[in-house]
Amino acid sequence: MTTLWPRLESLLPRVSKPARYIGCEDGMQRPTVGPHLTSWLLAYPDTYEIGLPNQGLQILYELLNERPDASAERTYAPWIDLEAEMRAAGVPLFSVDTHRAAGDFDIIAFNLSAELVYTNVLNCIDLAGLAVRSQQRSDADPLIGAGGHCAYNPEPLADFVDFFVIGDGEEAVGEITEAVGAWKRSGKQAGTRATVLRDLAGIEGVYVPALYEAVYDGSALAAVTPKHPDVPALVSKRTVADLGEWPYPRRQLVPVTEVVHDRLSVEMFRGCTRGCRFCQAGMITRPVRERPAAQVREMVAAGLERSGYDEVSLMSLSTADYSGIADLVRDTVVGDSVAADAEGNRISVSLPSMRVDAFTVDMADHVSRARRTGLTFAPEAGSWRLRRIINKLITEEDLYGAVRSAYSKGWHRMKLYFLTGLPSEMHPDTEAIAHLADACTRIGQEYTKRASVTVSLGGFVPKPHTPFQWFGQNPPEELARKVQLVRSALGRNRRVQLKWHDPAATTAEGIVSRGDRRVGRVIEYVWRKGGTFQEWSERFDLALWEEAMAACGLSLDEQVYRHRSEHEVLPWDHIGAGLHRDFLWQDWQDALAGHGLPDCRWTPCYDCGACTEYGIEHVVASPVAPNGGSQGTGQDLATGHLVPVELRPRALPVEPRPRSLAGAAAATGSSA
Repeated sequence: MTTLWPRLESLLPRVSKPARYIGCEDGMQRPTVGPHLTSWLLAYPDTYEIGLPNQGLQILYELLNERPDASAERTYAPWIDLEAEMRAAGVPLFSVDTHRAAGDFDIIAFNLSAELVYTNVLNCIDLAGLAVRSQQRSDADPLIGAGGHCAYNPEPLADFVDFFVIGDGEEAVGEITEAVGAWKRSGKQAGTRATVLRDLAGIEGVYVPALYEAVYDGSALAAVTPKHPDVPALVSKRTVADLGEWPYPRRQLVPVTEVVHDRLSVEMFRGCTRGCRFCQAGMITRPVRERPAAQVREMVAAGLERSGYDEVSLMSLSTADYSGIADLVRDTVVGDSVAADAEGNRISVSLPSMRVDAFTVDMADHVSRARRTGLTFAPEAGSWRLRRIINKLITEEDLYGAVRSAYSKGWHRMKLYFLTGLPSEMHPDTEAIAHLADACTRIGQEYTKRASVTVSLGGFVPKPHTPFQWFGQNPPEELARKVQLVRSALGRNRRVQLKWHDPAATTAEGIVSRGDRRVGRVIEYVWRKGGTFQEWSERFDLALWEEAMAACGLSLDEQVYRHRSEHEVLPWDHIGAGLHRDFLWQDWQDALAGHGLPDCRWTPCYDCGACTEYGIEHVVASPVAPNGGSQGTGQDLATGHLVPVELRPRALPVEPRPRSLAGAAAATGSSA
């Protein structure tokens, strides 16, 4: 094994945050290297501090290193200062585990968690010393793979990536390892790269774009069709049926430098059936699969003991929907087994993706017993009318009840997350964001003078495989106008801080998330013009994306802003997320009509396809619905904007006491 460390070490004193590149974390694997093993380089195309906490990458990292026929290491996108030093010194992309060159691995696999990292994917491939376009790479070159939520529209990266894993990766990576291992043992003979790609295309959940042809009718996409009869016309996602069989990661990486989300993370369940129509993650990860409660407790206890963390994040798309969440939080914070770390400090529990209608006084009481972590609620829309359209069926009463629970248990600030640019959004809907935030601070002032709210406002991007995939995205000028509406409605309210996502960046996200294969040329153009780290505000430049679109003969109106028709071919139609197209279209029509749809875990099946297509049912840890019941179940959906007012009976008048007695009581300090 050849290491690049001696050449890399001399560069690190000249860059910021050199600890990003040294590895040495607690939990780092010691991979075996040999010709008999299929070697994976798992790549996160953003900086180390963003990528290291990623659970998907850490799970595959452990799984592959447990296999007798595989080894896995990690790499992250080097920041621009180290990249410049590497290019000047001729040092290629490397792993942080052994500092081997990326080109020495059999597979380089990227985690795609956000679309604006796509230019970083190309940059990492180039830094590895490889041709960025797959058709120009040789048999001796590593295969380039990718997975993650963004892979559900793989077409923008189709010209650069050899294969995509659609859906859960735990089982798929083993089958890919076997196929690539057989090819490696055969000697990777000249001309056989196409053969192994055909083998990979036969694995469930694996999409090989080189084996498909994108056909256009003028400027419109007509079809994406397989080039060979044995290649599937529809690539269906891979779904792990029982999360309890995959208790990973067992040894979460503990970094030696500061990273985001620096705490123990335990995945409680996958999937969500709340049915929020804007939420791609909730749609593509169905059905719900809960981890057994005993296993969650074991993973929390073992992880805290091994890592030394004093905070645990219970992760899912909607944490409070876990059917045993109340008992689990109580046991984690109060129970004897995991209540305190080695120094006796009480363990803090972070509940990301907290559902407003499930955050009760009891939940707040348990969480507040330790150090209070950040608290974020996501109403998503300011008005009940708009929340019904997006199927976020939480009422004003739900929100104010959750806020009151938090303030009453000692919180003095919280964050509310909203989207703007949603279908049918009008001025009153947008301004209602400010009214909700102001009402929350007024509730808080009943408990603390320091009560404050941060409103985080994001621009809506209609994502693939959602009911809103046919909706035309708002241009940046319209999004900016709606941000200004909220600012004006807030006025001089100093208790509410408004933050918003750059509308220009939202536009670029729309280009790459909704585009077809032709958008790959746009991504390459931006990359060649130096447009890396586009997720970072100081590096982002919409003008560069607009220039690239024009240079490639593409229109923002055509690719991003226009509405789609029912029967139009969408760039991701050949990728199966488990959802029937007619179900999504009908849900889109229901949205336009303002109809909400209750959570199907506790109501009859709507035949969306997620369960029936895969022969999998929802897996819950308890037959009892979680706190807050079930979205839309048992609610009067016509009155969700109303907050009930309790009228107390008028008190009977009290006869005044004689002055002498009152005066005597005041003088003696006693009560009469």
